[in-house]
Amino acid sequence: MTAPHHEVQHLTIHGHRRAFVKVGAGPVVLLLHGLGCDHTTWSPVIDTLAERYTVLAPDLLGHGASDKPRADYSVGGYANGMRDLLTVLGIDKVTVVGHSFGGGVAMQFAYQFPERTERMMLVASGGLGPEVSPAIRAITTPGFHQLMGVLTLPGVRHVGVAGMRTLAAAPLPGTSDLAEVADIYDSFKDPRARAAIRQVVRAVVDWRGQLVTMADRAYLTEAMPMSVVWGSHDRVIPVSHADNAASLAPKASVEVIAGAGHFPHKDHPERFAAILDDFVRTTRPAVYSRARWRRLLANGPAAPVSPVHAVATA
Repeated sequence: MTAPHHEVQHLTIHGHRRAFVKVGAGPVVLLLHGLGCDHTTWSPVIDTLAERYTVLAPDLLGHGASDKPRADYSVGGYANGMRDLLTVLGIDKVTVVGHSFGGGVAMQFAYQFPERTERMMLVASGGLGPEVSPAIRAITTPGFHQLMGVLTLPGVRHVGVAGMRTLAAAPLPGTSDLAEVADIYDSFKDPRARAAIRQVVRAVVDWRGQLVTMADRAYLTEAMPMSVVWGSHDRVIPVSHADNAASLAPKASVEVIAGAGHFPHKDHPERFAAILDDFVRTTRPAVYSRARWRRLLANGPAAPVSPVHAVATA
Protein backbone atom coordinates (compact mmCIF):
# COMPACT_ATOMS: atom_id res chain seq x y z
CA MET A 1 0.00 0.00 0.00
CA THR A 2 1.29 3.47 -0.89
CA ALA A 3 1.79 5.72 2.14
CA PRO A 4 -0.57 8.71 2.30
CA HIS A 5 0.90 11.94 0.98
CA HIS A 6 0.81 14.91 3.33
CA GLU A 7 1.62 18.48 2.36
CA VAL A 8 5.04 19.49 3.63
CA GLN A 9 5.35 23.03 4.93
CA HIS A 10 8.53 24.95 5.67
CA LEU A 11 9.68 27.57 8.14
CA THR A 12 13.09 29.17 8.48
CA ILE A 13 14.24 29.49 12.09
CA HIS A 14 17.74 30.65 13.07
CA GLY A 15 18.57 30.69 9.37
CA HIS A 16 17.78 26.98 8.89
CA ARG A 17 14.85 25.74 6.80
CA ARG A 18 12.71 23.24 8.70
CA ALA A 19 10.15 20.94 7.10
CA PHE A 20 7.02 19.69 8.83
CA VAL A 21 3.53 18.32 8.29
CA LYS A 22 0.63 19.84 10.23
CA VAL A 23 -2.88 18.40 9.80
CA GLY A 24 -6.07 17.95 11.79
CA ALA A 25 -7.65 19.91 14.63
CA GLY A 26 -7.84 19.52 18.38
CA PRO A 27 -5.20 18.96 21.08
CA VAL A 28 -1.70 18.95 19.58
CA VAL A 29 0.29 15.74 19.22
CA LEU A 30 3.96 16.30 18.34
CA LEU A 31 5.46 13.26 16.56
CA LEU A 32 9.26 13.01 16.63
CA HIS A 33 10.89 10.48 14.30
CA GLY A 34 14.01 8.40 14.86
CA LEU A 35 17.56 8.50 13.57
CA GLY A 36 17.86 8.78 9.79
CA CYS A 37 14.08 8.88 9.32
CA ASP A 38 11.71 11.78 8.65
CA HIS A 39 8.03 12.64 9.11
CA THR A 40 6.97 9.94 6.64
CA THR A 41 7.69 7.27 9.25
CA TRP A 42 4.41 8.43 10.86
CA SER A 43 2.41 8.38 7.60
CA PRO A 44 0.41 5.23 8.49
CA VAL A 45 -1.04 6.89 11.61
CA ILE A 46 -1.22 10.60 10.76
CA ASP A 47 -4.65 10.59 9.12
CA THR A 48 -6.23 8.45 11.86
CA LEU A 49 -4.83 10.70 14.58
CA ALA A 50 -5.83 13.85 12.66
CA GLU A 51 -9.50 12.86 13.10
CA ARG A 52 -9.19 13.88 16.78
CA TYR A 53 -5.95 15.84 17.08
CA THR A 54 -3.75 18.46 15.50
CA VAL A 55 -0.84 16.35 14.32
CA LEU A 56 2.54 18.06 13.97
CA ALA A 57 5.25 15.85 12.43
CA PRO A 58 8.52 17.68 11.71
CA ASP A 59 11.64 16.56 9.91
CA LEU A 60 14.31 17.07 12.56
CA LEU A 61 17.26 19.20 11.51
CA GLY A 62 19.70 17.08 9.50
CA HIS A 63 16.89 14.78 8.33
CA GLY A 64 14.38 14.58 5.49
CA ALA A 65 13.57 17.87 3.77
CA SER A 66 14.96 20.01 6.61
CA ASP A 67 18.35 21.68 6.25
CA LYS A 68 21.48 19.73 7.14
CA PRO A 69 23.89 22.38 8.41
CA ARG A 70 26.94 22.06 10.62
CA ALA A 71 25.00 22.64 13.82
CA ASP A 72 24.08 21.45 17.31
CA TYR A 73 22.66 17.92 16.94
CA SER A 74 22.46 17.11 20.65
CA VAL A 75 19.16 16.05 22.22
CA GLY A 76 19.12 19.40 24.02
CA GLY A 77 19.62 21.25 20.75
CA TYR A 78 16.77 19.31 19.16
CA ALA A 79 14.51 20.05 22.15
CA ASN A 80 15.26 23.74 21.76
CA GLY A 81 14.47 23.49 18.06
CA MET A 82 11.08 21.94 18.79
CA ARG A 83 10.31 24.67 21.34
CA ASP A 84 11.16 27.31 18.73
CA LEU A 85 9.06 25.62 16.02
CA LEU A 86 6.06 25.42 18.35
CA THR A 87 6.50 29.07 19.32
CA VAL A 88 6.55 30.26 15.70
CA LEU A 89 3.46 28.14 14.95
CA GLY A 90 1.64 29.63 17.97
CA ILE A 91 1.33 26.27 19.74
CA ASP A 92 1.57 26.45 23.51
CA LYS A 93 1.33 22.83 24.75
CA VAL A 94 1.66 19.36 23.24
CA THR A 95 1.54 15.66 23.91
CA VAL A 96 5.04 14.72 22.73
CA VAL A 97 5.55 11.31 21.09
CA GLY A 98 9.09 10.20 20.31
CA HIS A 99 10.30 7.13 18.42
CA SER A 100 13.81 5.71 18.96
CA PHE A 101 16.21 8.69 18.96
CA GLY A 102 13.11 10.89 18.85
CA GLY A 103 12.20 9.38 22.22
CA GLY A 104 15.39 10.84 23.65
CA VAL A 105 14.43 14.21 22.19
CA ALA A 106 10.91 13.84 23.64
CA MET A 107 12.33 13.15 27.11
CA GLN A 108 14.68 16.11 26.84
CA PHE A 109 11.83 18.36 25.64
CA ALA A 110 9.65 17.31 28.59
CA TYR A 111 12.56 17.92 30.97
CA GLN A 112 13.52 21.33 29.56
CA PHE A 113 9.99 22.56 28.90
CA PRO A 114 7.59 20.91 31.38
CA GLU A 115 5.30 23.92 31.13
CA ARG A 116 4.72 23.04 27.45
CA THR A 117 4.38 19.26 27.82
CA GLU A 118 1.01 17.72 28.64
CA ARG A 119 2.02 14.07 28.24
CA MET A 120 4.90 11.99 26.94
CA MET A 121 4.84 8.78 24.90
CA LEU A 122 8.05 6.88 24.17
CA VAL A 123 8.05 4.43 21.26
CA ALA A 124 10.93 1.90 21.15
CA SER A 125 12.86 4.74 22.69
CA GLY A 126 16.46 5.43 23.45
CA GLY A 127 17.29 6.52 26.97
CA LEU A 128 16.10 3.41 28.80
CA GLY A 129 19.13 1.10 28.68
CA PRO A 130 22.65 0.88 27.20
CA GLU A 131 22.04 -1.81 24.56
CA VAL A 132 21.69 -0.73 20.95
CA SER A 133 22.13 -2.37 17.54
CA PRO A 134 25.78 -2.79 16.42
CA ALA A 135 24.79 -1.02 13.19
CA ILE A 136 24.10 2.16 15.18
CA ARG A 137 27.40 1.90 17.07
CA ALA A 138 29.21 1.44 13.74
CA ILE A 139 28.21 4.96 12.68
CA THR A 140 30.60 6.37 15.31
CA THR A 141 33.64 4.48 13.99
CA PRO A 142 36.42 6.09 11.92
CA GLY A 143 35.90 5.61 8.21
CA PHE A 144 32.10 5.35 8.36
CA HIS A 145 31.60 8.46 6.21
CA GLN A 146 34.03 7.22 3.54
CA LEU A 147 32.68 3.66 3.55
CA MET A 148 29.09 4.86 3.14
CA GLY A 149 30.29 7.05 0.29
CA VAL A 150 31.26 3.86 -1.53
CA LEU A 151 28.22 1.82 -0.44
CA THR A 152 25.85 4.54 -1.65
CA LEU A 153 27.26 4.78 -5.17
CA PRO A 154 24.29 4.38 -7.56
CA GLY A 155 24.73 0.74 -8.59
CA VAL A 156 25.64 -0.55 -5.13
CA ARG A 157 22.92 1.46 -3.43
CA HIS A 158 20.17 0.35 -5.81
CA VAL A 159 21.02 -3.32 -5.29
CA GLY A 160 21.18 -2.92 -1.50
CA VAL A 161 17.93 -0.97 -1.25
CA ALA A 162 16.09 -3.39 -3.55
CA GLY A 163 17.34 -6.38 -1.58
CA MET A 164 16.23 -4.94 1.74
CA ARG A 165 12.80 -4.03 0.41
CA THR A 166 12.35 -7.52 -1.03
CA LEU A 167 13.21 -9.08 2.34
CA ALA A 168 10.90 -6.63 4.11
CA ALA A 169 7.98 -7.80 1.97
CA ALA A 170 8.67 -11.48 2.71
CA PRO A 171 6.56 -13.11 5.45
CA LEU A 172 9.59 -13.73 7.65
CA PRO A 173 9.93 -12.86 11.36
CA GLY A 174 12.00 -9.80 12.15
CA THR A 175 12.32 -8.46 8.58
CA SER A 176 9.60 -5.78 8.57
CA ASP A 177 12.05 -3.12 9.79
CA LEU A 178 14.14 -3.51 6.64
CA ALA A 179 11.77 -1.31 4.61
CA GLU A 180 12.56 1.64 6.85
CA VAL A 181 16.25 0.70 6.99
CA ALA A 182 16.28 0.75 3.18
CA ASP A 183 14.96 4.33 3.21
CA ILE A 184 17.62 5.36 5.73
CA TYR A 185 20.35 3.69 3.65
CA ASP A 186 19.09 5.46 0.53
CA SER A 187 19.20 8.84 2.32
CA PHE A 188 22.90 8.34 3.04
CA LYS A 189 23.67 9.10 -0.61
CA ASP A 190 23.62 12.74 0.52
CA PRO A 191 26.99 13.43 2.23
CA ARG A 192 25.35 16.18 4.32
CA ALA A 193 22.87 13.65 5.68
CA ARG A 194 25.69 11.21 6.50
CA ALA A 195 27.63 13.92 8.32
CA ALA A 196 24.56 15.03 10.29
CA ILE A 197 23.63 11.48 11.32
CA ARG A 198 27.18 10.74 12.40
CA GLN A 199 27.18 13.87 14.56
CA VAL A 200 23.82 12.89 16.10
CA VAL A 201 24.99 9.38 16.97
CA ARG A 202 28.32 10.53 18.39
CA ALA A 203 26.42 12.72 20.85
CA VAL A 204 24.49 9.78 22.32
CA VAL A 205 26.34 6.51 21.55
CA ASP A 206 29.87 5.19 21.93
CA TRP A 207 31.38 1.73 21.32
CA ARG A 208 29.79 0.43 24.54
CA GLY A 209 26.27 1.57 23.63
CA GLN A 210 23.97 4.41 24.62
CA LEU A 211 25.43 7.27 26.65
CA VAL A 212 22.64 9.67 27.55
CA THR A 213 20.11 8.66 30.17
CA MET A 214 16.75 9.56 31.64
CA ALA A 215 17.42 7.34 34.67
CA ASP A 216 18.57 10.11 36.99
CA ARG A 217 15.54 12.25 36.09
CA ALA A 218 12.84 9.59 35.74
CA TYR A 219 11.30 10.60 39.06
CA LEU A 220 10.16 13.84 37.41
CA THR A 221 7.63 11.82 35.39
CA GLU A 222 5.60 11.69 38.60
CA ALA A 223 4.29 15.08 37.52
CA MET A 224 3.49 14.03 33.93
CA PRO A 225 1.51 11.18 32.29
CA MET A 226 3.87 8.81 30.48
CA SER A 227 3.28 5.89 28.12
CA VAL A 228 5.79 3.44 26.66
CA VAL A 229 5.14 1.39 23.50
CA TRP A 230 7.44 -1.30 22.11
CA GLY A 231 7.43 -4.04 19.49
CA SER A 232 8.02 -7.57 20.75
CA HIS A 233 10.44 -8.27 17.84
CA ASP A 234 12.55 -5.12 18.06
CA ARG A 235 16.08 -5.86 16.77
CA VAL A 236 17.40 -2.30 17.21
CA ILE A 237 16.66 -1.55 20.88
CA PRO A 238 15.66 -4.61 22.96
CA VAL A 239 12.08 -4.90 24.19
CA SER A 240 13.55 -5.49 27.66
CA HIS A 241 14.02 -1.72 27.81
CA ALA A 242 10.24 -1.47 28.22
CA ASP A 243 10.73 -3.25 31.55
CA ASN A 244 13.42 -0.71 32.40
CA ALA A 245 10.86 2.02 31.80
CA ALA A 246 8.40 0.33 34.14
CA SER A 247 10.97 0.25 36.93
CA LEU A 248 12.23 3.78 36.31
CA ALA A 249 8.74 5.29 36.09
CA PRO A 250 6.28 2.96 37.89
CA LYS A 251 3.29 5.15 37.01
CA ALA A 252 3.93 4.86 33.28
CA SER A 253 1.70 2.63 31.16
CA VAL A 254 3.63 0.07 29.12
CA GLU A 255 2.31 -1.65 25.96
CA VAL A 256 4.24 -4.30 24.02
CA ILE A 257 2.73 -4.91 20.58
CA ALA A 258 3.07 -8.57 19.62
CA GLY A 259 4.78 -9.22 16.31
CA ALA A 260 5.92 -5.62 15.80
CA GLY A 261 9.54 -4.65 15.22
CA HIS A 262 11.34 -1.38 15.89
CA PHE A 263 8.58 0.58 14.11
CA PRO A 264 5.34 -0.53 15.84
CA HIS A 265 3.51 2.51 14.46
CA LYS A 266 4.18 1.17 10.94
CA ASP A 267 3.78 -2.54 11.62
CA HIS A 268 0.44 -2.15 13.44
CA PRO A 269 -0.79 1.40 12.78
CA GLU A 270 -4.40 0.83 13.89
CA ARG A 271 -3.27 -0.66 17.19
CA PHE A 272 -0.73 2.08 17.74
CA ALA A 273 -3.21 4.87 16.99
CA ALA A 274 -5.71 3.28 19.40
CA ILE A 275 -3.08 3.11 22.17
CA LEU A 276 -2.14 6.76 21.66
CA ASP A 277 -5.77 7.88 21.54
CA ASP A 278 -6.59 5.92 24.70
CA PHE A 279 -3.55 7.39 26.46
CA VAL A 280 -4.61 10.96 25.66
CA ARG A 281 -8.30 10.44 26.44
CA THR A 282 -7.77 8.66 29.77
CA THR A 283 -5.09 10.91 31.27
CA ARG A 284 -5.30 14.47 32.46
CA PRO A 285 -2.76 16.81 30.86
CA ALA A 286 0.07 17.78 33.16
CA VAL A 287 -0.26 21.24 34.64
CA TYR A 288 3.11 22.79 35.32
CA SER A 289 3.63 23.95 38.89
CA ARG A 290 6.93 25.61 39.70
CA ALA A 291 6.44 24.77 43.38
CA ARG A 292 5.85 21.07 42.67
CA TRP A 293 8.77 20.92 40.25
CA ARG A 294 10.98 22.56 42.89
CA ARG A 295 9.89 20.00 45.50
CA LEU A 296 10.62 17.09 43.16
CA LEU A 297 14.05 18.48 42.29
CA ALA A 298 14.87 19.21 45.92
CA ASN A 299 13.78 15.79 47.19
CA GLY A 300 15.22 13.79 44.29
CA PRO A 301 14.31 10.15 43.54
CA ALA A 302 12.78 8.04 46.28
CA ALA A 303 15.57 5.46 45.93
CA PRO A 304 19.08 5.54 44.43
CA VAL A 305 19.23 5.01 40.67
CA SER A 306 20.41 1.53 39.75
CA PRO A 307 23.81 1.59 38.03
CA VAL A 308 22.39 -0.79 35.39
CA HIS A 309 19.96 1.94 34.31
CA ALA A 310 22.38 4.81 34.73
CA VAL A 311 24.03 4.33 31.34
CA ALA A 312 21.21 4.87 28.88
CA THR A 313 19.59 6.70 25.73
CA ALA A 314 19.81 7.38 21.98
